[in-house]
Amino acid sequence: MLYHKTFELSPERDWVVFVHGAGGSSSIWFKQLRAYREHFNVLLLDLRGHGQSNQLQQVVKGHYSFKAVTEDILRLLDHLSIPRAHFVGISLGTILIRHLAELCPERVKSMVLGGAILRLDIRSQTLVQLGRVGQHILPYMWLYRLFAFIIMPRQHHQESRNLFVREARKLCQKEFKRWFRLATEVNPLMRYFKERALPIPTLYLMGEEDHMFIAPVREQVACDPYSQLAIIENCGHVCNVEQPEHFNRQSLAFLSTQACVCA
Repeated sequence: MLYHKTFELSPERDWVVFVHGAGGSSSIWFKQLRAYREHFNVLLLDLRGHGQSNQLQQVVKGHYSFKAVTEDILRLLDHLSIPRAHFVGISLGTILIRHLAELCPERVKSMVLGGAILRLDIRSQTLVQLGRVGQHILPYMWLYRLFAFIIMPRQHHQESRNLFVREARKLCQKEFKRWFRLATEVNPLMRYFKERALPIPTLYLMGEEDHMFIAPVREQVACDPYSQLAIIENCGHVCNVEQPEHFNRQSLAFLSTQACVCA
């Protein structure tokens, strides 16, 4: 079972489930927790091999897949008797939420996808290929620092870079390699999802400086009637950390509307 924390405001309130990205943990949502707890029941979780789930996890052999990691979340929802929820994710966590919506759409009321990854462009794919070669030569934290800097290169992205590097240190090298290999599955998986649009209200929250991932999101929103895009100025990839007030205000406004609709 994944490590998790619940904050229940009332049995009548909707649940919001937060899903962090690769190399992070539930602690990245510390700037959201207080604001969300005023309106929703909240579930925080650490993905397998991350945060405190690293201590609880049974031995898992072989490679990971997006399906297997997503099913961890579904088992946790079953354990907590949460039949439906709104989902908020960042970075790779947005892929897991979209996968969960594919597997069990009836369990997803709405999605807030921050720093969403919908496609790896040529630059991203080149980085992944270099990383696959370099992982056998370089210490994995060197690779993670390099990727963090390329994705979040500006001076005011430093807090996000430092946070993710600090959290990534908690991963052992074997776990890092397992999660790193998932990057090769991103493009085939997201092409499949693009062909199967789901009627689930979705808010994409992107930093205007999220240069590697914002273009595919614009394309998706242009052809998906169930999605909308909000862009946060002077902000990079990890928008919930860099601009928490904007992230909270826009995401809560969206979710509050959906909670009324779904009630």
